[in-house]
Amino acid sequence: MPHIIQAENVSKIYHVGKVDVPALRNATFSVERGEFVSIVGPSGSGKSTLFYILGGLTRATSGRVLIDNVDFAQLSDAKRTALRKSRIGFVFQKFNLLPTLDAMTNIAIAHEIAGRNGDLNREYLDRIVELLGLKGRLHHRPSELSGGEQQRVALARALINHPAIILADEPTGNLDTKNSNVVLNMLRQSNEELGQTVLMITHNPDAAAIGDRTIHMRDGEIVD
Repeated sequence: MPHIIQAENVSKIYHVGKVDVPALRNATFSVERGEFVSIVGPSGSGKSTLFYILGGLTRATSGRVLIDNVDFAQLSDAKRTALRKSRIGFVFQKFNLLPTLDAMTNIAIAHEIAGRNGDLNREYLDRIVELLGLKGRLHHRPSELSGGEQQRVALARALINHPAIILADEPTGNLDTKNSNVVLNMLRQSNEELGQTVLMITHNPDAAAIGDRTIHMRDGEIVD
C-alpha cells in the first residue's frame, strides 16, 4: 500500500536569543494510506513540533515532508495552504469552536474556509452526525455542549471536507476518561468507516494503543 505521509530526516531548530534549541532531530518514518498511527511521548519530546510540520503549519529546518508524494517545502505559501485545506483535517486539544455559532455552523464553516463550491453533501454530513452521535445537538452553541460533545463537533468539522488525512493533537487532553474513550472510538470509526488516515499525537500510552501502531518519541527523536 502506498505511503500517504513520508517524513525524511526532519529536524527543527528554534533560535532563542543566541542559543539554538533543537526541538526535532532527524525524524524519519512513513504512514500508509488508511493507517491509524499514534505518536506518543512526554512533554518536550518534539511530537507537537512534528505535528505542526506534518500539517504544513510550520517549516522544518531541514529534511522534508511529502503528502501523497508532494513535498511541502517546495510549495509556495498559497499552494501549501491549498493542499492543507484539501487533504488534511485537524483536531486539536482545544476545541477551537466559535462560541457565537451553533454546532451545525461550526461544522459547515470548514466547508466555506476550504473554498468548496456548492452546498454541503447532506448525505455525508448526516453520516458524520450519526457516527459522532450529534443528532439533536446541532443547534446548540458550544456553551450548551459538554466537553466531549464539543470535541465531537470539532471532529465533525475536521471530517466534513472528507480529507485524506486526520491529524489529531492531544484530542483527549481536556476530557475525562469517559469522553476520552468516546472521542478515541470516533477517531477509530472515522478511520475504519470513512477511510481517513489518522495520525494522533498523545502523551498517553493507553490512548495511543487504539492505533494500528505506535511511534515513540523522546528528546526530539524517534526512539522506537
